[in-house]
Amino acid sequence: MDRSMMQEGSERKRMSNRFRSFTGSNNRPEKPRYVGVTEVRGPYYSAMGPHYLQEIFEAMGSYVDGVKFAGGSSSLMPKELIKGITELAHSHGVYVSSGGWAEHNLVKGRGSFKQYVQQCKELGFDTLELSTGFLKLSDGDLLHLIRTAKSEGLKVKPELGISFEPPDEIPVEDLSAQNGPVTASLWPDEGKKDVDWLIKRAERWLEAGADMIMIDSEGLTKNVNPWRTDIIAKIIGRLGLDKTMFEAAEPRVFEWFIKNYGSTVNLFVDHSQIVQVETFRSMIWDTRVSSGHFLRYI
Repeated sequence: MDRSMMQEGSERKRMSNRFRSFTGSNNRPEKPRYVGVTEVRGPYYSAMGPHYLQEIFEAMGSYVDGVKFAGGSSSLMPKELIKGITELAHSHGVYVSSGGWAEHNLVKGRGSFKQYVQQCKELGFDTLELSTGFLKLSDGDLLHLIRTAKSEGLKVKPELGISFEPPDEIPVEDLSAQNGPVTASLWPDEGKKDVDWLIKRAERWLEAGADMIMIDSEGLTKNVNPWRTDIIAKIIGRLGLDKTMFEAAEPRVFEWFIKNYGSTVNLFVDHSQIVQVETFRSMIWDTRVSSGHFLRYI
């Protein structure tokens, strides 16, 4: 029996041994999942080593599909430690993403990028994320990067958004909203991208071999009031739930996504939120149903 079949059998056993509620709940598909994927942030806001990660997998590994080394955190860690983390993740049927860091190697030329991709492969990464928020790259260059990563057997997940981070010269006072988060109207026009531009670019990248598109929350549910739910609907309508993953950094954000698009929406969340996310996906905790109800049984 090969390793993948052993993992699948172990996963089924874990799922069948769960403590179940006597009320109904969504039956989540077993891993590997292609919709309803939950990717969690790895080392970034907090340090994370194999022991910490092992505890997460032992408790909630059935619901973690991927782990992402966010913000270049992998560049701070010894190679042996990274390889240990990727091997641990694979033993629990979890893929590992590089996070948006590959672009920093481009300043040294395409040869440096190829070396980086090869190193990611050697260390056990499965997915290479390409973030357009760091560098402005032409479609031709990005298509070349996708093909380079695919040639090494890696999956590719470009990140797109409708907004870039606001520049430093904007006064702090102007970024403070009296009645809520910062609105997109405070940002300069050059910091915003049209949704049709985003969708057309994503379609070209998917045609070139990209496996999924990560959608940044900036300007959609982050630093904008009200949320641009119209744009989210248009992205999902054109690209589909199976080809998109949305950053949902706050509980109220991933709760909204699941309530409006169901348990099959793909989400990127912090690892500390995996339990809360899954309670909403499985419909075992719904504030619309449970809040404010008083029942008597005897």
